[in-house]
Amino acid sequence: MINPDVVRKGTLKATARAHPIQGLIKYHGLRDPERRIPFHDSISACVEALATTATVEFDENLTDDEVEINGRSATEVEKKRVQSVLERLRARKGPEIHARVSSTNSLTTGKGLGFSASAFASIGAAAKEALDLTVDSISLSEAVRLGAGSATRSLAGGFAIWYADRLGKSYAEQIAAPSDLDMEMMIVPIPSPVRTDEAHRDVITSPLFSARLEYIDSMIGQMKDALSRRDVRTVCQLAEEDTLNLHAITMTAESRIVLWEPQTLTILREVMRLRKNGIPCWYSMDTGPSVFVNTLGRYADMLERSIKELCVGPVIRSRVGGPPELISRN
Repeated sequence: MINPDVVRKGTLKATARAHPIQGLIKYHGLRDPERRIPFHDSISACVEALATTATVEFDENLTDDEVEINGRSATEVEKKRVQSVLERLRARKGPEIHARVSSTNSLTTGKGLGFSASAFASIGAAAKEALDLTVDSISLSEAVRLGAGSATRSLAGGFAIWYADRLGKSYAEQIAAPSDLDMEMMIVPIPSPVRTDEAHRDVITSPLFSARLEYIDSMIGQMKDALSRRDVRTVCQLAEEDTLNLHAITMTAESRIVLWEPQTLTILREVMRLRKNGIPCWYSMDTGPSVFVNTLGRYADMLERSIKELCVGPVIRSRVGGPPELISRN
């Protein structure tokens, strides 16, 4: 049970930082939207250069949860997603006590950069520390999943797999550490008004979605094998292949959502030109127009110069990041 005297002294407060994810074998669509359980497994890599920092403070004097995102008050929909994570964790501690939550992304432009993953991973990690909970990794993963499915993989860090159903649970675990593969990425953030949830809701109306469900297990197996062999080229090739599959489904679903912007196509064409000229690089996109360009470490300098010369927006260079870090606790 929470000691009110401890709460008044502000000891139930913690700050954590987590990294967003790049989907390699992406997840698309939710079999159970309320519990955020996907149709199939997925694999991702955390992005070291980007992060969300979240502070969670439990205070018995609050009459409701207060949520701030990037300096503004959260919408009701956003607040409910945060509360779904908080409620799962504080139920372990005793009587309900409300929280003050502040979440800030290191970058606020660009769609499809995986920041919902890092937001809920950092909120879950901070809430766990603030409440001084002893929670196993699977239970914490299932808690943050209620806010955003990909938060499970951000919580695991490195190269992680999110299981749609493993012995009745849906959670993520790390299958390769950040330092295991000599992989770097260039990220070009591109804005879009399309909401990711809208695209995920629409997938089952695509005539191509059933084909994805038939082939995805093979892709997951190939990606796991490539990661175990530390084969960066195959990892990047598979991520590019899955990008085209995912966006084909989005474009052929009922709403005919086209997420690509002119800058997107400019980058994709440049990647194909560079590869034709002997530079090993591959593009990858999640549910949005922003582009990740993946390569081996020794080609990163050359690739960074080439992408910057396109003048399509900022270019952020990154290696693969780890799991959330605790910044402070008091």
